[in-house]
Amino acid sequence: MDSAHTRDSESRLALVTGAAGGIGAAVVRTLAEQGVHVAAVDRHAGRLEEEAAKLAADGLPVTAFAADVTDSTAVDAVVDRIEQDLGPVDYLVNAAGVLRLGEVTAYTDDDWTSTFAVNTTGVFHLSRAVVSRMVRRGGGAVVTVASNAAATPRTGMAAYAASKAAAEMFTKSLGLEVARHGIRCNIVAPGSTDTPMLSSMWHDDSGPRATLAGNLDAFRVGIPLGKLARPNDIADAVAYLLSDRASHITLHTLTVDGGAALGAA
Repeated sequence: MDSAHTRDSESRLALVTGAAGGIGAAVVRTLAEQGVHVAAVDRHAGRLEEEAAKLAADGLPVTAFAADVTDSTAVDAVVDRIEQDLGPVDYLVNAAGVLRLGEVTAYTDDDWTSTFAVNTTGVFHLSRAVVSRMVRRGGGAVVTVASNAAATPRTGMAAYAASKAAAEMFTKSLGLEVARHGIRCNIVAPGSTDTPMLSSMWHDDSGPRATLAGNLDAFRVGIPLGKLARPNDIADAVAYLLSDRASHITLHTLTVDGGAALGAA
């Protein structure tokens, strides 16, 4: 039986990466507002502490742990510390991510390796460390935040799209391996979401309008719903897949993109 089914929400613990901003920070707040104690992990220690302090001021159960998901030794150490300090991890949310824009012919080696180091290898490091413990306990749930770009080619985003596709298939393969232990592994695939990562792609005030309208020269349709996602939209999807309401859902990709991938993702 999944450990998340044997404990009430107030005693459950979630580990969330990328917790210092954007979607990760929204996931932390959403879960904490539901009574889940959150171990918030990010490599940006200063920003992470600021976010945790805001949540603590609101009376929410969040504890900050600085760690770099690309460093397997650091990941193993922080997971050990979290479980020693707070207890067993019931939920893992892989939300850390980076974006390097550019055409493939102009990519540097660092553009490629740093993208995969966070978006793919980081997912592997956290999943290995946390899920091995979940297996011993006989339950848990994992959600990896990927992207609709994992299934829809995007110009200027080859490394990002490829890294997210790899993270998605890794998570599903992991889920197949550990299903017999009552561990569910799912993916949330956002589209354009109002975060600093998205705004980094805009060159002027026309950026939001261009994102909504699409760009046929770049083979990119717009967003049928006519609006950008809010970080909370993604966080709500993550919370659902972690919850008991999704107890029979695993190996699934929930796309939250306003229709931008036309159902392909």
